[in-house]
Amino acid sequence: MHGLTIAVVGLGFGRAFVPIYLAHPDVAEVVLVEPDATRRAEVARVYGIGPGYPDLDSALNDDSIDAVHILAPVMTHAVLVSAVLRAGKHVASAVPMATTLTDLDELISAQVAAERNYMMMETTVFAREYRQVARLYRAGTFGSLTLYKGYHVQNLDGFPIYWQGFPPMHYVTHALSPLLSLLDTGIKTVQCRGAGTLHPDRTAGGFDNPFPTEVGLFTLHGSDMLAEVTMSFFQTARSYIEGFSLYGEHLGVEWPIDNEGPLTLHEMGGPRVAHRGNVVTTRILAPADDNQELPAALRPFTRPCNYQGPGMPGPVHVSAQHGGSHPFMVHEFVRSIVERRSPLVDTRTAARWTAPGICAHQSALQGGAEIVVPVY
Repeated sequence: MHGLTIAVVGLGFGRAFVPIYLAHPDVAEVVLVEPDATRRAEVARVYGIGPGYPDLDSALNDDSIDAVHILAPVMTHAVLVSAVLRAGKHVASAVPMATTLTDLDELISAQVAAERNYMMMETTVFAREYRQVARLYRAGTFGSLTLYKGYHVQNLDGFPIYWQGFPPMHYVTHALSPLLSLLDTGIKTVQCRGAGTLHPDRTAGGFDNPFPTEVGLFTLHGSDMLAEVTMSFFQTARSYIEGFSLYGEHLGVEWPIDNEGPLTLHEMGGPRVAHRGNVVTTRILAPADDNQELPAALRPFTRPCNYQGPGMPGPVHVSAQHGGSHPFMVHEFVRSIVERRSPLVDTRTAARWTAPGICAHQSALQGGAEIVVPVY
């Protein structure tokens, strides 16, 4: 196969992915797609690449483009992904896959009909923190699992209007997918409650959501443990955090309180002599990058770095958000195409990770009613 040509759609968050694709040894060219002509021209200049296109339709008419990475607003994901698949191109998309169960079903059908790859770019399951927890789990150090706590708290005041009033649980994948990935399972049922009431000036997005915060309890297929997930986008005084904690009979692991930094490990010992309770030892563990599976050219992107590729007028500083996950996601998407296989987060996996949030919001609107989540 010749080197792939990848179109990157949306150069806000998407700008961070341009140098990673450019550096990938299986990628020959990156095409920019962005309606803001000034932004598109600036990205093209600093990376020494072509001017790209102002809209997706123009890119889909370009036969040289093999795959498209969608990094556009959430409400456009289903429509844009469907258009890319109909055009016969591979597609990756930022989370969530969609915001309705109907759209999830339609995207699964569209991918099957197109016989092209779809990958949801879920950052958390490629982050160094998750990878560290997964190594501990595979080693059997947790014992039987009891409780999972996922959380995503982020103040969206000042974000674009399409975020204002957004139902928090519709964005649940960052907080819930680590558990579903770790156990290779799905959610059976959810009961969710809304907390607080959105102020009128935070409802401009026009969503059916009266809650600044939603808290859900999720049961799993094939496991007796419980997942508790808190999603909060408004009116909750807490610094940004996007992570999880996992507790078993022998080990508990907690996310850094300030979102970045070492994990906290709680190791259960034997009973205290002549005292109640058990001895619990607490220590910190800095998660390793563990990036040897990446091509050498992509390894620097797991941490903030400077990149200068062929034709660039100078080096560009590249951040490394979301636990250094970006190069892992890019590599998995690209290699799934080259190797003609499904990516790790394909349509059905993405639906299993997205649907629980859609059902959780339905539950919250119904005062905490138990909702059965579809099986994919």
